[in-house]
Amino acid sequence: MKLPLPSTLMPAGNAPEALLSERQRAAICQPARNREFVLRLSCRDGKGLVFAVSSALYDAGCNILDSQQFGDVAAQDGTGLFFMRIHFDAPIEIAHTAALERTLAPVVARYGMQAQFHDRESESRVLILVSKEGHCLNDLLYRTMSGSMPMRIVGVASNHLDCRNIAQSYGLPFHHFPIAAGADEAARNAQQARILALAESEAVNLVVLARYMQILGPALCEALKGRAINIHHSFLPSFKGARPYAQAHLRGVKLIGATAHYVTEDLDEGPIIEQDVERIDHSLAPSELALIGRDVECKVLARAVKWHCEHRVLLNGARTVVFR
Repeated sequence: MKLPLPSTLMPAGNAPEALLSERQRAAICQPARNREFVLRLSCRDGKGLVFAVSSALYDAGCNILDSQQFGDVAAQDGTGLFFMRIHFDAPIEIAHTAALERTLAPVVARYGMQAQFHDRESESRVLILVSKEGHCLNDLLYRTMSGSMPMRIVGVASNHLDCRNIAQSYGLPFHHFPIAAGADEAARNAQQARILALAESEAVNLVVLARYMQILGPALCEALKGRAINIHHSFLPSFKGARPYAQAHLRGVKLIGATAHYVTEDLDEGPIIEQDVERIDHSLAPSELALIGRDVECKVLARAVKWHCEHRVLLNGARTVVFR
């Protein structure tokens, strides 16, 4: 004789067992899956930090999948800080950031840590700023739509219309925030207030300046501190400002590169996340250097954005720690 299903296994409306789909059967029979998180933390370096953090996670039933740490204590100019990134899974009963924060709270208080938990299932919400050149924009859009970037692009904003078709071809909203050449400070502040309002309304986690050729003012830099990445078409600190490829050609350099860095009020001085170079020679004109440079810019910016969205980058004063 066939026994009836237990009440916990009965589908809604007491439908017979035969009406259960294979997916419903699997959902009923399988236990709830652990969720994955990333913990980033920093504090003064000292003994027992790794043990304290890993023990707290272990005692809560978590399983560490990957762990990296760095103490900035060896160099004379070291900050004396300790940095750590842990990728772990958590049992379903504490699988949300508030519960995890409570779990680690005694350790955080004891060592004066700055700690953030990030749910791996929550994609970073990204706003891209661009001006006229679309190569970095197009590269980021393609990488994201093909699934290789852990983020969701919520829109593209520009002071020009040149890249509107690129954004719209990917089905993304395009926001035009024009600013006249030589505009006064009040006009620039008003335009940047519109950018900030858009970022806030879309709950943006990261703003990417993909060859956005406007200088961000102090108010916007402060509002986006640690969550705005710029690509500079030069291997900083060389050739800052405009026309770096012309500057490089004039100096006869044998390497050109690109730098991705966090945006600060000091132009092109923000903490560097990633850099790369290509070898060149005397035979190349400035326009040819620019073509080579564009490829480097795309690669460098994509790496920096990906690492940020994977929560691999921690600020260390004017520098960064990147757990690759």
